Amino acid sequence: MAENEPMVEVFIYETRQFLEQLEQVALASEDSGSFQPEDVNEVFRAMHTIKGSAAMMLYDEISHLAHAVEDIFFYIRELHPEKIDVSAVTDIVLTAVDFMNGELDKLDGGGQPDASSEGLQKSTHDFLRNFKLENGHDPDVDLRKAKKPAAPKAVGAAEPAKQQYFIQAVKPEEVKTESGSNHVYKAVLQFDPDGGMVEVRAFGVINRLEDQAGELHYLPEKIIEDETAADTIIKDGFKLWFTTGLGVEEVRKLLDETMCLTGLELVELSSTAECEYWPTPKQKAAQAVEESSPIVPVKPEAKPRPAPMKQSGHEGHESQMISVRVDKLDRLMELVGEMVIAESMVTQNPDIRGMELSNFDKAARQLHKINGELQDRVMALRMVPLEATFKKMNRIVRDMTKKLGKQAKLVLVGADTEVDKNVTEHIGDPLMHIIRNSIDHGIEMPEVRKEAGKPEMGTVVLSAQNAGGEVVIRIEDDGGGMNRDRIMKKAKEKGILTKPEEEYTDQEVYSFIFAPGFSTKEQVTEFSGRGVGMDVVVSNIKTLGGTIMVDSNPGKGSVTIIRIPLTLAIVEGMCIKVGGSGYTIPISSIRRSFRPEEEDIFLDVSGQEMFMEEGRPCPIVRLHKLYDIESAKECLTEGILLVTEADDHYLGIFADELVGVQQIVVKPVPGYIQTMTKMTGITGCTILGDGSISLIIDPGKLLGLLVE
Repeated sequence: MAENEPMVEVFIYETRQFLEQLEQVALASEDSGSFQPEDVNEVFRAMHTIKGSAAMMLYDEISHLAHAVEDIFFYIRELHPEKIDVSAVTDIVLTAVDFMNGELDKLDGGGQPDASSEGLQKSTHDFLRNFKLENGHDPDVDLRKAKKPAAPKAVGAAEPAKQQYFIQAVKPEEVKTESGSNHVYKAVLQFDPDGGMVEVRAFGVINRLEDQAGELHYLPEKIIEDETAADTIIKDGFKLWFTTGLGVEEVRKLLDETMCLTGLELVELSSTAECEYWPTPKQKAAQAVEESSPIVPVKPEAKPRPAPMKQSGHEGHESQMISVRVDKLDRLMELVGEMVIAESMVTQNPDIRGMELSNFDKAARQLHKINGELQDRVMALRMVPLEATFKKMNRIVRDMTKKLGKQAKLVLVGADTEVDKNVTEHIGDPLMHIIRNSIDHGIEMPEVRKEAGKPEMGTVVLSAQNAGGEVVIRIEDDGGGMNRDRIMKKAKEKGILTKPEEEYTDQEVYSFIFAPGFSTKEQVTEFSGRGVGMDVVVSNIKTLGGTIMVDSNPGKGSVTIIRIPLTLAIVEGMCIKVGGSGYTIPISSIRRSFRPEEEDIFLDVSGQEMFMEEGRPCPIVRLHKLYDIESAKECLTEGILLVTEADDHYLGIFADELVGVQQIVVKPVPGYIQTMTKMTGITGCTILGDGSISLIIDPGKLLGLLVE
């Protein structure tokens, strides 16, 4: 991601949050077949905020499109039309979300949002026009203008200049607040200064109140233009005085939606006479002249301000949530890793080996305890639920079923399971490809399912759960399953078979779908046929240090199981010695270790050394032969055999001795070591307590070497 200005970063982050929210609300409404009042309000508020933020940033195409979509929900909210094509409205919302996400991607990459939304705006306006006609309303009536009578023009005031932002300095008077039904409020908002861009957040508050307030005034007056506005808001708070027909709780709820809000004081006044800052008609006329004139006006003298009244709902309460850049968390994780290494260097220093140091040992145990707790807390900071990633898959299912004419629903289970932030960033693409594969290849057409005695609506279950130190993600469908013969035939054509056909198990055959360029689709479509999607799945999962397994029951469905470590930075490893070299194997991969007897070892037809584990023959890898290590033990009965597991297969790794278990910080292998050492089966490196580098062995890569 390119470096952006702080204001742009805030805009990107907050707009993406709103767009994710919009997408989920739209999809949920389509599933239920109607827009509930709270959903309409939620979409309206989100689009209204995006419109105002984009306008302030001068991203006009985003702003105008958001305004067009907002008009639809304004109409739904105000007139409650009887006829609503929920699917068509959802299409409009999702199309707008896609456009805005595309423009945000450009911003994120350091570019500018330069695409035109004119076509989308026109289709949205046309839809709204037809929408009004269907419900017997005049399509040419602008409801917003119809609701608000124009303010009387001040005598001698010039025509107001064209505004740059979606905001007015003075709102037109609708009714007399002293005798009418409107309420008069004073609000003081406090923002978290660490959240940044407080003037942007203040602008968002004004934007949100725009359609709700009859008359609105605030201090500081020049939120955007005045360079000292942010400091004033942080010091004194953002102060507002306004009239509205909303009740106290409704206003509080509206203001509470402001991000990075740490305090809110809301007071209902008996009349505008109690407002410390409420311009007189003469001052309003002067303000109208000022808007069309470069002359800087004199501020009206404010009355003494009474001490703000504390509200019980916000007394002494501050926000318990803050936003932190991911790169800061990454750096913190790196520092914790360095502390783990430094602790090992101190406690395992060769200079103190064999010495009786009771005080030192006591201090070392305390250091280890503190480091362990610090590590747990930092890792907890990086843990995020899979919910957001899982919910994005609803859109995949919705779009594919509409285009393919199929019927399917996505069921989410365990979406609150937490994983490392890096995992959520890499797991999205694999899940997307697997679910697309389930819909395209697995779920049958409704008539086919009906003939087979299945419900016409297919089901894809996406679930997650913690299992030890890893998270297990399952994608299961009730489709037609995989065709073993068809996959085997395609594998033969591709020339990827490495042994006779009859020796392949069903799971091994099904795993061919992950081979590069492999596809059983005869015709290329926008969803499949190129043979690249499932290859991406494997590469992303391996990047995360995970494994993937697929199984199928013909006519019943398929299941894909992904296992990924909860965290990738610091893991427990078993240090082993081979000759004069040290290696480390992740504890999660080791089942057991033992010293074999001669009768435990046998040779297969190709001369490969094997042993039996749970009734299955398992190959043995001698590390000293693989890495050309001298002075290592040759006899299997004199060393240690570690039984490791990878991809549901067992592998024996022969070493001279076990050194012990240690927390290891996984680091990439330095370039100079890569040029000097065989890298077969190596996944990274770590630094041991004596300062030496230990290469980390990946049993899965060693197993792949034997299969090849």
